[in-house]
Amino acid sequence: MTVVEVDHPLVRHKLSYLRDKRTSTGDFRRLVLELTALLTYEATKDLPTETVRVETPLEWTEVERISGKKVAVCPVLRAGLGMLDGFLELVAGARVGFIGLFRDEETLEPVEYYLKLPGDLPVRDAIVLDPMLATGNSSVAAVSAVKAAGARSVRLIALVAAPEGVERLQAEHPDVTIYCASVDRELNERGYIMPGLGDAGDRLYGTK
Repeated sequence: MTVVEVDHPLVRHKLSYLRDKRTSTGDFRRLVLELTALLTYEATKDLPTETVRVETPLEWTEVERISGKKVAVCPVLRAGLGMLDGFLELVAGARVGFIGLFRDEETLEPVEYYLKLPGDLPVRDAIVLDPMLATGNSSVAAVSAVKAAGARSVRLIALVAAPEGVERLQAEHPDVTIYCASVDRELNERGYIMPGLGDAGDRLYGTK
């Protein structure tokens, strides 16, 4: 499995504000959208293309377009919703699926409460949006659900990841590439990424 830690000045800049506890809910929301768009650019750069002919205002020419049925994007609820618009700004034609999971705070295991995926997933490349790859439990469950629905391939976009979560996902799904802004130091005793950026869902929606 490949872990792509996107090293770009704009990525580092925006992540620095996401980490800052003084960043407001509105600014946090905007930064998640912008950072997701930058990660999406990296995660989609090797999608297959095909040559088609189009007529410009001046002449006919050959251009490249993404081939086949293209992409399905599957945010993990609820925090993954904050990433969805950033993805769709670049891939407006993507089909959208939703994976509802919450973390049992005692066992740290994911509990599924909702699943709605595109019916034509077997002819699409799926990209799962999960802001925090912490223990890896939720990401593993989300990827498993998408694979079970027949996705042609699966990738994961996270804002930040912990080494423990990367290792867990690698063990369960070695074919899935992770794209993130940072692989952080470790998890704390509560399963939160350190230094991390707190609870992404709470910071996106102003809850505690």
